[in-house]
Amino acid sequence: MMRHFLKSHSATRGPTEPGSIASGRTALRPSALTLALLAAIAAGGIAVPAAAQDQAPAEDEAPAELAPEEILPEDRPPSFADLAQELLPAVVNISTTQTFGGQDFEGPEMPQFPPGSPFQEFFEEFFDRRQGPDLPQRRATSLGSGFIVDADGYIVTNYHVIEGADEITVLLHDDTNLSAELVGHDERTDIAVLRVEPETPLPAIGWGSSEDMRVGDWVIAIGNPFGLGGSVTAGIISARARDINAGPYDDFIQTDASINRGNSGGPMFNLDGQVIGINTAIYSPSGGSVGIGFAIPSSLARNVVDQLIEFGRTRRGWLGVRIQSVTDDIAEGLGLEDARGALVASVTPGGPAAEAGIEPGDVIVEFSERDIEEMRTLPRIVAETPVGSEVEVTVWRQGELETLTVTLGELEAAEEAGLLAGLPDGTPEDDDAKGPEETLESLGMALSNLSDDLRRRYDLPSEADGVVVTDVAPGSAAAERGLQPGEVIVEVGQEEVSSVEEVVTSIREARDAGRRSVLLLVEREGDMRFIALNIEGFEER
Repeated sequence: MMRHFLKSHSATRGPTEPGSIASGRTALRPSALTLALLAAIAAGGIAVPAAAQDQAPAEDEAPAELAPEEILPEDRPPSFADLAQELLPAVVNISTTQTFGGQDFEGPEMPQFPPGSPFQEFFEEFFDRRQGPDLPQRRATSLGSGFIVDADGYIVTNYHVIEGADEITVLLHDDTNLSAELVGHDERTDIAVLRVEPETPLPAIGWGSSEDMRVGDWVIAIGNPFGLGGSVTAGIISARARDINAGPYDDFIQTDASINRGNSGGPMFNLDGQVIGINTAIYSPSGGSVGIGFAIPSSLARNVVDQLIEFGRTRRGWLGVRIQSVTDDIAEGLGLEDARGALVASVTPGGPAAEAGIEPGDVIVEFSERDIEEMRTLPRIVAETPVGSEVEVTVWRQGELETLTVTLGELEAAEEAGLLAGLPDGTPEDDDAKGPEETLESLGMALSNLSDDLRRRYDLPSEADGVVVTDVAPGSAAAERGLQPGEVIVEVGQEEVSSVEEVVTSIREARDAGRRSVLLLVEREGDMRFIALNIEGFEER
């Protein structure tokens, strides 16, 4: 089945297909229960406690009924009504309107006719009228949700709810309509902040800690599904730290509380009435809720919202490194006991990491006293750290742990300066000598020293330095790791190489030391990455 991750705001006004209404509790039908009992008997009977075997109940004796408190968990509230009544006034409906002019309308293309066809003139005149500047404007309307975080009129929603909107209208719980302006937005986390000007202070709600929530905890979602404002649903947290490839800081809360189109931007509450998430997306093969929804955790959202209100934009911490995951093979090549941390593939010249002494090949295992178990957690932690902070970074380098102090820069400022595209400077060196090509048949690749001919053939920059891969055998160890002709091997075993002989020597030494793989630093089109190459079958000619 194809997976569909849907932003859940795109409800449009108008009638919808009637849907089935199901209760939140699943009960066995009598027939199903009967079948279950029969199956148990067929399998060898039903175990009965000894006391029950000694004294069977009379046929006319009514079965004992369990009290409600014996069925429901003690921490499950008998009703969410009081909490919903308190929270509903702080949740709003958001409608947006986008206007498309006549010139923006893209209609069907005119069909092609043979020269001289009597239909050609007719259709040309028809399409000229449809594509003229006097076409009427077209308006598109969409609906979403939001919630009030400040009594003065600040409202939080998803960016995709209001993206491209010409007009934004907020409908309060008492049916008051207010025009809203966009204060700021952040595409990376899909968060936007709006501002309305109410005549009286608005009911606002506070943030809670998503970090304190556990899988299985109760949550409440309030929103505007399919334009049905003020809808309340309840469920539990199904999972945490979900990565759905929506952005670089994915850390979603997964819930089975019903979230549908139009719920985007609405709040997810804990049982204390605090916002612990922003409902954002659903997993659905049909477009409707199947009990898998995703919310941005408050631990990430709150900092973004505060920055948007204060600055009108985000101000994220910036380290100045390009990183990749540490696989088992890479960990073995680096001497790490476990595959953990973030492997530094390159360092931005002049960036915070470079100034602190972080180098390519380092594995960042701890940042600001927080363990880095997976590569994807580092960007989020760095982004959440205030700009200008001095933090300690622990790296694994050449078989030892080393702690460095880094002063974080600002990500947005680095983007404006074009520093994020910067890569480590190579060492300018005119090496016109072309050594003999070496074919490592056991590894499935051919290597050659850099030369002007090879620079031109593979469009390599003049400052490129290393050993060129000139051929890769299909199905070989090199092919399995994604090596391609034209790539440049810069390091082997975290040691720089400039000749085929040095590559072969480093691989031989790693093999003789009993290693199953060797770590290569490879450059392609200015992009650096590490590859753990299996050398168990390495043999020299």
